[in-house]
Amino acid sequence: MMSKKRSNQLSLCEDVKILYDMALDSQEENNDQQALSYYTQALDIVKSIDDTSQDIDQLQYDIYINICDIYIRQYNLTVAKEFVDKAIYLVRKLQQKDEIAQCLDRKAEIKKLEGDYNGALIDHRRSVKIKRKIDISEGLDVSNSYHNIGIVYYHQGKYDVAIIMYKKLLKIQLSALQDNDPRIALTYNNIGIVYEAQCMYDDAVSMYKKSLKIQLSELDDNHRDVADTYIRIGNVYRAQGKYDSAISMFKKSLKIYSSALDDNHLSIADTHNNIANIYGTQGKYGEALSMYEKSLEIRLLVHGDNHPSVAEIYHNIGNVYEAQAKYDDAASIYKKSLSIRLSVLGNDHPDVAETYEGMGNVFNAQGKYDDAVSIYDKSLKIKLSALGNNHLSIADTYHNMGNVYDNQGMYNKAIRMYEKSLKVKLSIVGDNHPSIADTYNNMGAVYDSQGKYDKAVSMYEKSQEINMSELGSKHPNVANTYNNIGFIYDHQGKYDKAVSMYKKSLEINMSALGDNHPSVANTYNNLGHVYSHQGKYDDAISMYKKSLNIYQSVHDNHPNLAETYEGIGVANAQQDKYDKAIWFYERALTILMDAHLQNHPDLARIYDHMATCYDKLDRFHDAAAMHQRSNNIHRSLQRVSTTYRTSANNINRSTVPSTESNVAEDSSAPKEKQYFSAYLQALKQGSCKNKVIRAIYTGPECVGKSSIMRVFTQQQLVNLQDPTLIANQSDKMIHLKVFKITDCTTHDLDQIWENNILGVVQEKYENQTKNQKKAKPTDEQFSTSHQNLNATKPVRSITTNPQNTTATTLISSSISPPAILSTEDDLLLQQSRNFFNYFYPSLLKKSNDDSQYAKLWDFGGQSIYHVTHQPFLSGNSIYFLVFNISQDIHDRVRTRDGRLHDITYLQSMEEWLTSIVGSNASQDKILATIDKDQVEYSLPVVILVASHGDYIASERQGINRFIKFEQEIIANMPRYRKNIYSSRIIFNCNSCDNTDITVAERQQCSLRLHEILKSSAQSCPFMHKFIPIRWYIIATILHMPTESRNNEGVSSFINQIRATRVDKIMTILQVKSLAKDFGLYEGDNELLAMLSYLHDLGEIIFCRKENECGIIITDVNWILGIFQTIIHLHDCRSGSLYVKSLLEEGSRTGKISAKYIDYVLTPYELDDAMKKRIINLMETYDILCRMKSDNNSDEIHYFVPYLLRYDVEPFDLTRFHVSETLYIGYEHCDIPYIPDGIYYCLLSSYLKQWNNAEVELCYQCAKFNLMHSFYDIIIKKDNSHIALQYCYRKLEDPKRAHAIKSAVQKSIHKDRPHDIVKGKLSSLINNRMPKFKESIIRYYVRCYKCSKLTFIECNHESKNENLIRCQNESCDTLFKSQSMNDWIYPDEKREY
Repeated sequence: MMSKKRSNQLSLCEDVKILYDMALDSQEENNDQQALSYYTQALDIVKSIDDTSQDIDQLQYDIYINICDIYIRQYNLTVAKEFVDKAIYLVRKLQQKDEIAQCLDRKAEIKKLEGDYNGALIDHRRSVKIKRKIDISEGLDVSNSYHNIGIVYYHQGKYDVAIIMYKKLLKIQLSALQDNDPRIALTYNNIGIVYEAQCMYDDAVSMYKKSLKIQLSELDDNHRDVADTYIRIGNVYRAQGKYDSAISMFKKSLKIYSSALDDNHLSIADTHNNIANIYGTQGKYGEALSMYEKSLEIRLLVHGDNHPSVAEIYHNIGNVYEAQAKYDDAASIYKKSLSIRLSVLGNDHPDVAETYEGMGNVFNAQGKYDDAVSIYDKSLKIKLSALGNNHLSIADTYHNMGNVYDNQGMYNKAIRMYEKSLKVKLSIVGDNHPSIADTYNNMGAVYDSQGKYDKAVSMYEKSQEINMSELGSKHPNVANTYNNIGFIYDHQGKYDKAVSMYKKSLEINMSALGDNHPSVANTYNNLGHVYSHQGKYDDAISMYKKSLNIYQSVHDNHPNLAETYEGIGVANAQQDKYDKAIWFYERALTILMDAHLQNHPDLARIYDHMATCYDKLDRFHDAAAMHQRSNNIHRSLQRVSTTYRTSANNINRSTVPSTESNVAEDSSAPKEKQYFSAYLQALKQGSCKNKVIRAIYTGPECVGKSSIMRVFTQQQLVNLQDPTLIANQSDKMIHLKVFKITDCTTHDLDQIWENNILGVVQEKYENQTKNQKKAKPTDEQFSTSHQNLNATKPVRSITTNPQNTTATTLISSSISPPAILSTEDDLLLQQSRNFFNYFYPSLLKKSNDDSQYAKLWDFGGQSIYHVTHQPFLSGNSIYFLVFNISQDIHDRVRTRDGRLHDITYLQSMEEWLTSIVGSNASQDKILATIDKDQVEYSLPVVILVASHGDYIASERQGINRFIKFEQEIIANMPRYRKNIYSSRIIFNCNSCDNTDITVAERQQCSLRLHEILKSSAQSCPFMHKFIPIRWYIIATILHMPTESRNNEGVSSFINQIRATRVDKIMTILQVKSLAKDFGLYEGDNELLAMLSYLHDLGEIIFCRKENECGIIITDVNWILGIFQTIIHLHDCRSGSLYVKSLLEEGSRTGKISAKYIDYVLTPYELDDAMKKRIINLMETYDILCRMKSDNNSDEIHYFVPYLLRYDVEPFDLTRFHVSETLYIGYEHCDIPYIPDGIYYCLLSSYLKQWNNAEVELCYQCAKFNLMHSFYDIIIKKDNSHIALQYCYRKLEDPKRAHAIKSAVQKSIHKDRPHDIVKGKLSSLINNRMPKFKESIIRYYVRCYKCSKLTFIECNHESKNENLIRCQNESCDTLFKSQSMNDWIYPDEKREY
């Protein structure tokens, strides 16, 4: 007879199966929430069954997999990962290999959605490998993996490989299935999608039609798969410019979806989105927005407001706003899209790059070119990381960057970007692809701007040949090229040919896009220009009015309307209708200003038109006012800002030349005037590649870093020189050298910066001179003459290049004259002239310097300074990590006085490597060619170098020791292997040995190390950044040594700025004010970027964590000296016994008094405010921590645990009950070592958290007495973990002892100190070591058998909560953990 318990379990099993079937039905109906509810109920029942059968385990596995699929569909990828991991755990128990392959496919799908395509391929291939072992004949199950791999290759842009995968799949399907199987139709569809991406539109349609034929024969005509195929065919028609046919396909699809699906089904939303895309292309922006809103409504209903598909709609709406020139609206909606994509997909997903691209297009349209380039760079970085360097999307970004450079007039840069784009496209899609035509088109536009008309026509013809071949003669792209060729003919005065081209363009666009499209308006506008040039003013005005009607229907105040009004004004002025012309010019001005285009060149041109009209009407005062407005705009384009602060009046104006004598002077110094004009232009737009990178010598103390640096920079070693005591020098804590990496010569950094400035100014000057030789007026000249009334601006067709505009404030359209020049403008121009006079003498004799330099730092290596390193490290530096070849890596470090330290050389290397690598947030890789081998390295690059070669008997012995050393490093820190370059260079630093052979060996080592540094530096992205020259000028003000100049008055001008405006500690607001006052401010983002750049070079310390939005230290040696003075306890051989007692207290207790700090800082002559700011800065970085004063004392003490001597006796815990140890930290493969700098800062943060003065210290261990608690917390460093214990006093009375024990356990459960320790450690790692931000922090216990740490997870036995399984595969022991019992309360244990 069946037992009651057995009967109940069978009943429960049946309940699970019923719930599972109900969940499946809900999942198939896309009712995810209902499905999840059923699955959850089923799992709850499974957990209540004591002895689960294999069938129940299998069912539980199926539930986990199905839940994973739901979360994948919802883009909740973190939860999806959790369930696939649970499924893997079960399937290993079931030992079913085919289901392991299914799990790998899910993991691959998650990685694909995260943008980790390489990771997805690895998992899919592992899946295929398993499936092949099960099915040698490569059946349908294997073929599904080919389908999955094909999708990944498609996303990577590897279309040919994707096709190979799909054809493999098709071959298997055709042999295993009936010819009309719907699965074959799906494969045809996928092949069509790839052909469509390659613009092989006819082939794509052929595939889709094959798919459709199968679907119509095997499925109902109203089946959703049929509708899906109509959608795909419609997308091809859209790409071909067959918009009516595309709409027809989409409407067929919509009809099917509406009859077969719920009104709020996602497929209906997708169709609305596709129809909206076409309306947007046709310029039907209202209809497009309406469709997008319908799609958005459904997606929000189904997915909520934080899903990638919602972000996609926001992005598409942004595209429409951008086309309508509603740039603020576009930027706002792009930010919505970006916020969702960042939160769901992470920072490095290609979709995030797509949104950055859209924002860059808006910035470009607004004339915010630096912002556009910056955000395109962000996009490019993501794409290169996610997609590799050979993807069409990469080419698109290069293409868009070319558009920006074209708009900036940086034509050579534009051509280089287009050529980069072209190279990528040609390698992927061949030479006959429409995207190739787009790039040829834009290159033609650049050549047109340069006056290279033959080259421009050649490019346009290439573009047209491809468009005609691939898209047909009636495609809008063909019309665009005709428009652009007409543009050239207009420039050349070939007006009849221009009209012919414009009419061809007009005919195609009206046919393809309709009569009311902006492209049609552009062509009418251009025809108006030609007719005006021909003197056919009535015809011109007729064309302009047609253009006007279209623009007004699109957007009441579209910027293109201004061009049309301007054109009508010109036509009227040519007919002597000056009042009428002025009215149209005013309308144009109003529109431009409504669009926030205050300082745009178009405004200047219109002011000049108006000046001419006023002159003709004898209104000379008004004419002069208009000319002045025009000139002000030209000047503003050549300086950094039009808003300045009058606080610059603090400068002694008697020492500088007046504005009138320098700017308004006659032609007595034309060359100087031209140079000044070039300087103003360079100040606004000039930049050059960064030429300096910091190279930092690091390593344990007393290993010869300074000696190697001296040899490397070709300095002699001083005979019998003592070891470098950098940290003991009162005036200099770091040794600095700047040397040229091409010839190893040393240089002054200020001279390098000056050469950069001079080179850019010289380039601008030469460009202006060339333009003048061509007798072509440019926007950079200060125009005071009447402008040509025909100088209106035709419209070119540039792909992904909206109108060029810049931001401004609205002013009245009244023509009343403004003030000639404001006081602030006067002052600004004067300051610009002062800086120019500072550089001008050198301009006449300096040439451009294209050399690259390294700024060498020799950083103190004593362990006591580890806590101060973090503010000075940079991910944009190269590091030399020096070690003593004569010492074994496991030897203890020898101090400068010959004593052995408690740490080993390995631990010191772990300290340095973890601090260096962890401080860099970048995941960038570089390809460096060293010794003809191209190797990929992670940033930052660390070059391993050895010293003390004179202690090694032979070269072979030295190399063997070097190899052993590097092997030990990699064995202990495998994560850093891609950051380290092992040079195997061993320096002989014996200062007593300066024989010819030794000197020659040193030179060879230096040359070898120089080549490594050169290759590494030239490969770093930091050396390819373009730096605005205004950054160098600000750096000159902040930190340039005030050397004597030929012009003493000008030098005193620089000196006076420094004396009155620059402090050793400044807030970011002070620096911002300084930049504004001298015309060097271009926005907060650029200011932050500039400060970060100078920080990376080690010129300043930029602390963003302080209040007032950040602190800048302008004298690095000064602040390091102060840190050194406070934290380094010098031997005090004589002096006050009281001071000596303060020193002893610090080394014995790890605490120092405020009186001690006051004493040691006396030589710095700091006022109280400065001293307070320094203390606050050190507290911000947790270098010290103020302690709570005792009740009976007003004396302030600071907690500085790193000052503690390592020979201080450990705690006496014999009278305490001590808990088992709970470890908190990271897997060794993620973070192999917690640096001292982090550990000591951690102790300070705990002290702040617990607000407790009662803390005892011994070496790398602290005991905190928590007030109002019965226990102390002991925190100790243990490699990559923090060891945690609690202790409480032993009592002889058993009852009291039991009561105390119970109270402690309850208090631990309530206070949860382990959670506090974990949270603080995680926060500190995330903030100070951003490289490890994604690493998972866990609780660990030690296995009694193998003594290794194993992290706590949901794998302990349900019958005994203290049992845990060791994760060490060679151990796998199930053991009882007292640590669990001591720290984790029973009802918490399932959480860990």
